[in-house]
Amino acid sequence: MGAPRAIGAFAVWDYVVFAGMLLISAVIGIYYAFAGGGQQTSTDFLMGGRRMTAVPVALSLTASFMSAVTVLGTPSEVYRFGAIFSIFAITYFLVVVLSAEVFLPVFYKLGITSTYEYLELRFNKCVRLCGTVLFIVQTILYTGIVIYAPALALNQVTGFDLWGVVVATGVVCTFYCTMGGLKAVIWTDVFQVGIMVAGFTSVIIKAALIQGGISTIINDASNGGRLNFWNFNPNPLQRHTFWTIIIGGTFTWTSIYGVNQSQVQRYISCKSRFQAKLSLYINLVGLWVILVCSVLCGLALYSRYHDCDPWTAKKVSAPDQLMPYLVLDILQDYPGLPGLFVACAYSGTLSTVSSSINALAAVTMEDLVKPRFPSLSEKSLSWISQGMSVLFGALCIGMAALASLMGALLQAALSIFGMLGGPLMGLFALGILVPFANSIGALGGLLAGFAVSLWVGIGAQLYPPLPERMMPLRLETYGCNSTYNGTNWMTTTEMPFSTSVSQVHNIERTPLMDNWYSLSYLYFSTVGTLVTLFVGMLISVSTGGRKQNIDCRFLLTKEDFLSNFDIFKKKKQVLGYKSHPVEDGGTDNPAFNHFELNGTDQSSKINGTRL
Repeated sequence: MGAPRAIGAFAVWDYVVFAGMLLISAVIGIYYAFAGGGQQTSTDFLMGGRRMTAVPVALSLTASFMSAVTVLGTPSEVYRFGAIFSIFAITYFLVVVLSAEVFLPVFYKLGITSTYEYLELRFNKCVRLCGTVLFIVQTILYTGIVIYAPALALNQVTGFDLWGVVVATGVVCTFYCTMGGLKAVIWTDVFQVGIMVAGFTSVIIKAALIQGGISTIINDASNGGRLNFWNFNPNPLQRHTFWTIIIGGTFTWTSIYGVNQSQVQRYISCKSRFQAKLSLYINLVGLWVILVCSVLCGLALYSRYHDCDPWTAKKVSAPDQLMPYLVLDILQDYPGLPGLFVACAYSGTLSTVSSSINALAAVTMEDLVKPRFPSLSEKSLSWISQGMSVLFGALCIGMAALASLMGALLQAALSIFGMLGGPLMGLFALGILVPFANSIGALGGLLAGFAVSLWVGIGAQLYPPLPERMMPLRLETYGCNSTYNGTNWMTTTEMPFSTSVSQVHNIERTPLMDNWYSLSYLYFSTVGTLVTLFVGMLISVSTGGRKQNIDCRFLLTKEDFLSNFDIFKKKKQVLGYKSHPVEDGGTDNPAFNHFELNGTDQSSKINGTRL
């Protein structure tokens, strides 16, 4: 194939397409600010008046699951490590079932706005406050990175103005969240899912045409060892195997989908529990579509560059720049299409950031403002909710600025996301599944799970696993034209995160580093959840947990499962929502996360260290 010809830069039409995507998102916010009388109450603003239906909520869950980290990261993951990533299709199924059948019923029947309200109802105020603070810290940190990391990758390959994009993204998100509340967030997500699928599809179709069909792409992938679907090695130190993806991936994603406010808030905004569950199962189809698209893009990347890897050849400075590089290589003759792909990546960012801002506003209102100022009117609460959206939008933009100054922040933050998510899921599982768990056990378990998660997660950052644990596949450069100088058409500055902490690599490796710290990143959340559960149960039993009487509404019961069949017996019920526990029977709480825990490769430039 030889060296690719000079890669084009962004043209006017690309900017027009990108600006159009931002403009339509903002218009949706303005519409929902005034439609149907606007946001009269905090319930309207934070929960869409609890009148949402399954399909838009399902598409919204899919959109927020996909951040730009997924759009840019998953294809380069497949390019470097192979299509074993597609085993996540099974993981997503397990996650959706667990979320819909274990967590959703309990959250839904209580009629709560913030998932952390559950912790006070089941345990006490102190446990609730711990959960709330962990969520706020984790979400602001993560959201800043979701804004900054893709902006940096796109800026370095396309010349797209870095801070212009960061600020525009933050401002537009904050604007439509503040104007239209959850309804605007959900309907802009529906629009953005369309943009994402269009962006992916344009790349796949053009790559297939250039490479001579999908069969050629599959053949190239097969010859390069990329179709490595089945690796049943049970070793928990191997980064991706069938078992780490199924077991570790299920824990990691359920912590996001099952109990994360950003996802739960959407399900419980549905008008009935049936609609809430349906939204989760429809969303599963969306997750599969996105997974297939991103894996195909990764295989197309390999087919195009199997004999001249742009990363090894220093045409790009980090793996997450490979997708924008491919787009400008194959779509440069089609004005507007590179812009469509950037809009696709940024739709992922907008949907993730907007759901984070809305969830942060909801948690702050329900957990911090309302308990202290119980006499506030609905109108005042609505105004305060909007003010919170502005505040958190500004904080997230500030966090993006901070992300630009710190070295290996990206990996650290994605790891922290996994490290915090595991113990939090363990805490909720303790409350929902263990009748004898008490508040002392809950706090003790949370602290123990948090300590162990941080220990393994930070250790893995400081002493990354050896390359043989990561199992990267071969990348070739024999087809590159050695006289061709790539620097004359692209200026690249080294990505800050690529200066990972593995400078400490020349120190002598200890058994602790080669075993405990080399644990697959997907097991971080698993370890946190299991330690929290185990320690929580031990402490609860030894502090009289069996003697307490727990209201069965706070637990998962047989009736919650049997009520799935109610739809065959009588007309669909619409639950009456109140701001606190509702009498009605079991309902479900799904919790999908829009968070890209798929940060899978965001900064794996050094040794592929991960999440």
